[in-house]
Amino acid sequence: MQNRLNLAGRPGNLSPSDFQALRYGAAVVLFVVGLLVGLLFHSPVAIALSALMGGVIGFFAPGYYISTKVSARRKEIQLGLPDVMDLLTIAVEAGLGFDAAIQRVTDKFDNALADEFKTVLQEVRLGRPRLEALDEMGRRCGVEDLHNFTQAVIQSEQMGVGLAKILRLQSEEMRRKRRQRAEELAAQASLKMMLPMVGCIFPTLWLILLGPAVLIIMKVRNGG
Repeated sequence: MQNRLNLAGRPGNLSPSDFQALRYGAAVVLFVVGLLVGLLFHSPVAIALSALMGGVIGFFAPGYYISTKVSARRKEIQLGLPDVMDLLTIAVEAGLGFDAAIQRVTDKFDNALADEFKTVLQEVRLGRPRLEALDEMGRRCGVEDLHNFTQAVIQSEQMGVGLAKILRLQSEEMRRKRRQRAEELAAQASLKMMLPMVGCIFPTLWLILLGPAVLIIMKVRNGG
């Protein structure tokens, strides 16, 4: 639960115990609300169903909210990764150390990925090995591209490969993947447009085109 709250960005600075208390509290409150609503129908079945539905919604709604926040934050990390990679690459190629490059990223950007890098810097300052902090960041975020990036940095450090070269390759790879995703979304757009076209536009066209003919046929039949 702590990991999920971290992935969601710690909304309201909730701890796992706070979140559990929120779930049970919301369940009790909505149970009572559902009970009161059910009393308006003067039916035992309606009272029971309304109270049960309120309690279930109250218990599961906070979890759904956290899941939504996690998905949105992962998407934000995914979208911000190419720009962050470009800045890291430029900073390292300009002669900055990797920690200083990460600091530059946290100063430049204000998004979920920058917050994750801030956490890495804080852990390193508290004495945690940098590679271990990076590895933990890649695993806890659940974003494949970020995990691949952290593993590439770790391998470059362990094998003595130039970090600037690795960052440049990773940056180009991120740009290529983002372009591929954009092309896939563009290809899916035509399919997604079919449903509103069939459901909204085509019936209107049929009404405009066939409506006068139907009226004429009905008039002829009535006249006959």
